[in-house]
Amino acid sequence: MGYIDDVTKDFYNYIPALTRRDDFDEFWKKTIQQAKAIPLNAEKILVDYPSTHVKVYDISYNGMDETRISGWFIVPAFMKKDKYPCLIHYHGFSGSRGEPADFMHWITMGVAVLSVDCRDQGGKTGNSAAYTNGFVINNACRGVHDKDEYYFRAVYMDCVKAIDFAIGQEEVDASKIVLEGTSQGGGLGMAVSALDDRPVLAMVDVPSNSNLVSRIEGYHGAFSSVAEYLKMHPGETDLVMETLSYFDTMNMADRIKCRVLASVALKDEVCPAQMYFATYNRIYSEKQMVIYPFNGHEGGGSVQTEVKLAFLKKHFPDWF
Repeated sequence: MGYIDDVTKDFYNYIPALTRRDDFDEFWKKTIQQAKAIPLNAEKILVDYPSTHVKVYDISYNGMDETRISGWFIVPAFMKKDKYPCLIHYHGFSGSRGEPADFMHWITMGVAVLSVDCRDQGGKTGNSAAYTNGFVINNACRGVHDKDEYYFRAVYMDCVKAIDFAIGQEEVDASKIVLEGTSQGGGLGMAVSALDDRPVLAMVDVPSNSNLVSRIEGYHGAFSSVAEYLKMHPGETDLVMETLSYFDTMNMADRIKCRVLASVALKDEVCPAQMYFATYNRIYSEKQMVIYPFNGHEGGGSVQTEVKLAFLKKHFPDWF
């Protein structure tokens, strides 16, 4: 047994009790129906981009509640194909859709990219949702007193509707949808692949939104804001924990049908590796884990990018 196997052997047996409520499936069925009832009203505007080998579009569409979600849609025009696989990128907490240059490694491989903002974070996307309570520090505790108002309910649906946008593009092969993201983006990849059966692969790095009770108890990352909220509202503790149970990816993992490539870092105190294993160990589809023993929340970085590129080529060779 090597070093990594030795220090992580207990992780593969880590299966904390689910917190899923009896109406979990009904809640998400209703939520998806509500989101789908909002017309997408997709728009894309061709950008005058310096490289003539790609087509870059500034895009937008209606999310959960007609909040306009902004993003980039990038096509490897140099290949002159009719249809391309499409990688949908979800960003980390407080981030944004990024810049087109961030995704050129996927473009050169022959994959179209859709990168979308999360509402009310670091990008150009705002938030049309209404909330009946205040919040503390950040969006992870916005609306946490009510599962129908909770911030991530809308975000999960905005990300599902990104698939609707992608498959609506004439350049995209709807049978070749890949989800990709780091931290919050990894958590979103898990949630979306549980709620939607269209993705064929989810590549998630140092994923968030797993084992949320432990995240709160340990003041880890964005969910420390929920602990701060409960300092001020201790009488809402059970209500808040119930709300979060609907958004905890460990409660969603057994719904995932696509292949999963995941990575964690053992020095990560923002999204601790063990907490993601509460989700990973409940995934029944084909899956693979990459572990970085001395990395923190930065995860594997460019090393993991190379792993993902090679993984895609190995397991989907007919795409390229």
